Amino acid sequence: MIEVVTTISLWELIKHAGSWVSNLKRANDDRKKASMDALQKVVEASRKTGIYLREVEETGQINREKEGELSMLWTELGFLLERLKLEKLAEKCHIKGKHWENPVKSDKDMLSKADVGLEKVEKMALEILRDLNS
Repeated sequence: MIEVVTTISLWELIKHAGSWVSNLKRANDDRKKASMDALQKVVEASRKTGIYLREVEETGQINREKEGELSMLWTELGFLLERLKLEKLAEKCHIKGKHWENPVKSDKDMLSKADVGLEKVEKMALEILRDLNS
C-alpha cells in the first residue's frame, strides 16, 4: 500500500533530496542527464494535469481517456524516479497515478494528507533541478 506523506516525512523528503543531489553531483554525466530529464518530466506532467483540470473546470466535461493518460504518465514517472532513488517524489507520483486511475473514487482526505498538489510536486522537482544546476 502507498504510504501517506505527512508533515514529518516532508522533512525526511527534504533531507533525502539534499543527499541525493550531493550524490548526483558526483555521478557520471549519463545519470545526471537521466535524473534531470525525469525531473523535467515531473514538471511537464504537472502542467499537463493543470491544463486538463482547467479544461474540465471551463467545460464541465470529464475526459476518461485523458484521465487514463494522466494516470499512466504519473505512474511511469513514479517508477522512473524510484530507479533514480528519488523515493519520496516517486511516491507522490504513484499517488497521483492512482488518483487519476479513478478520480471519482479517490480518497480526498488521503490525497490532502499526502500533500500531492500539483504546485507542491512541481515545486519539489524544480527545487531539485535548481540544486543540480548550482
